[in-house]
Amino acid sequence: MTKIKKQLLLTAFILTAIVPKTYAVRPFITDDGLVAGKGVLNYETWAYIDREVKEHWTQFSFGATERLEFSAVGLWGFYKPKGGDNTFSYSLPLLEAKYLFCEFEPAKRPGIAAAAGSHLPWGKGEFVPSGRGAYGFLAASYALDENENFTFHGNFGMNYLYVNKENDWVPYWGLGSQVRAYKGLHIVGEVISGDPYAPGTGLAYQLGIRQFINEKMQFDIEFGQGLAGEDKIPFWVGFGFRMVIDTKRAKK
Repeated sequence: MTKIKKQLLLTAFILTAIVPKTYAVRPFITDDGLVAGKGVLNYETWAYIDREVKEHWTQFSFGATERLEFSAVGLWGFYKPKGGDNTFSYSLPLLEAKYLFCEFEPAKRPGIAAAAGSHLPWGKGEFVPSGRGAYGFLAASYALDENENFTFHGNFGMNYLYVNKENDWVPYWGLGSQVRAYKGLHIVGEVISGDPYAPGTGLAYQLGIRQFINEKMQFDIEFGQGLAGEDKIPFWVGFGFRMVIDTKRAKK
């Protein structure tokens, strides 16, 4: 799988918003210590663009219970190696389960969750994993105040890859922050080493803004770059969008 990062480039209109509930959202590579909740469907889509790849990711997460959610992720786009031509590629699905151990309460206690997923080597082209794989990580989120003006997310986990009849374990960690700048507008940033969705990507950072339209919709725009690693990620930009659908209310 290529150095796949995700994120960012869509909100040129900064909208004033209702005070929102904080979520990390996948354009954050560092996941949050929360789950969707029973009967809640999260739709997330994000793009990632650097000098070699143009990617579009889509993720659906559904709350089976108040503490357990399941996700499915797909990827498609174009890969252009140095001196080569653009080639179409896609990979799906990536499947994930996430369980909430401790509920998030701003200024009182962190949200703590664990996630595990599997990379299935299905698809076409450069984005297809080179072998079977799985990952798992712990995620925690904490807000310093009840209005969630300063919120932090931390992850630690491991990728397992089985490639060319060899077992490979790749550690992963991430630290992210989200700071309210004005009403629904937030400044976001993170430092990560690796990525559960794209193992072996090395040390990298990203910075940007996130706009909460309301509690059910968000846009974000960010940029980032690799800092270290055997195959350091080039400068990237991108954008993301997230929408929450409460299927319980929709049925009423």
